[in-house]
Amino acid sequence: MNREESAGPPPSTTKPWNDPAVRSIFFQAVLLVAVVSFGMYIFGNTSANLEKQGIATGFGFLSTTAGFGIITHLIEYSEASSYGRAFLVGLLNTLLIAFCGIVAATIIGVIVGIARLSRNWLVSRLAMVYVETFRNIPLLLQIFFWYAAILRPLPGPRNSINPVDGVFFNNRGIYLPSANYGDGFTLVIWALIIAIVGVFFLKRWARKRRENTGQQFHTVYASFGLIIGLPLLALIVTGFPVSLELPVLKGFNFVGGTVITPEFIALWLSLSIYTASFIAEIVRAGIQSVSHGQTEAAHALGVKAAPTLQLVILPQALRVIIPPLSSQYLNLTKNSSLATAIAYPDLVSVFTGTVLNQTGQAVEIISITMAIYLSISLGISMFMNWYNAKMALVER
Repeated sequence: MNREESAGPPPSTTKPWNDPAVRSIFFQAVLLVAVVSFGMYIFGNTSANLEKQGIATGFGFLSTTAGFGIITHLIEYSEASSYGRAFLVGLLNTLLIAFCGIVAATIIGVIVGIARLSRNWLVSRLAMVYVETFRNIPLLLQIFFWYAAILRPLPGPRNSINPVDGVFFNNRGIYLPSANYGDGFTLVIWALIIAIVGVFFLKRWARKRRENTGQQFHTVYASFGLIIGLPLLALIVTGFPVSLELPVLKGFNFVGGTVITPEFIALWLSLSIYTASFIAEIVRAGIQSVSHGQTEAAHALGVKAAPTLQLVILPQALRVIIPPLSSQYLNLTKNSSLATAIAYPDLVSVFTGTVLNQTGQAVEIISITMAIYLSISLGISMFMNWYNAKMALVER
């Protein structure tokens, strides 16, 4: 072996800028510096312009008295409350309409999606007409239709529709009895919580029993008995610590009870019906993605149509249904900002509308509103991703 061979390979002479890893780090650092610099420039320029116009920056305005009322509020609020309190009221109203809309849209969408696959010609055609009608009409028009054409023409308070004692329909909303809770009602709440936990474990036991023995245990009646019976027993033991306050007409309006405003009803109905038309198509596509041989195999084993759909078809269809369903939930939540069109006091209407007009804190208010909607959307996405992973089919 000569001296050149024993010396080994020559040292590498690769330039640092020829290394892909080094170049990648360098260009990412340059991009980061550029983005941060641009952000600082925008912030400084905006601050200077606001100072020239005499508009103070910061979030101190949130502690200032709002001076305006909000008709729909889930927490205590008055004109003497602060802008921060008004922001919280708008946020809770947004979460309320989003939650109610998601629940209603899911129920309607699943029913209509299954109906589209019905062997009954009339049922399937009615479902098709529903889908093709409501998903092709702009949502804003549907909101105006329910609000201006259906709810506002109702009679005034003095001529209210009274289908049941204590319930009144008029152009100012639906008036219902409200509950006043006395001492001991906490026990009823705990009884309801225990019943819900019991239903969870009951269904879990029934599922394991079916997987191990093949015997079914109908949990519907047992669950209904737990959720109704246990709180009812707690009410009896505590002496029914609940009283109802009925709405009473005094002057030009009702006093007492609780009211569901026409703005909430119109927005809830339009969001639910519109989004349900898309969910119905998602459910239909998910069911059709499951091989028909699964249905035939279940029927060959003597399983009836309803259990086949519940135990065989839907669990396999969920892997197709859940991802696009997440997008519809996000769309419904963001579409709730159209509440401004009919003056429902959601986050956009209260905070970026009234509060922004009174304070002029455009940068702070818009930033907070964008951050809130981003946080809500990310929360929904995280939950749906978790549920999708939980429901994914695991191959043996």
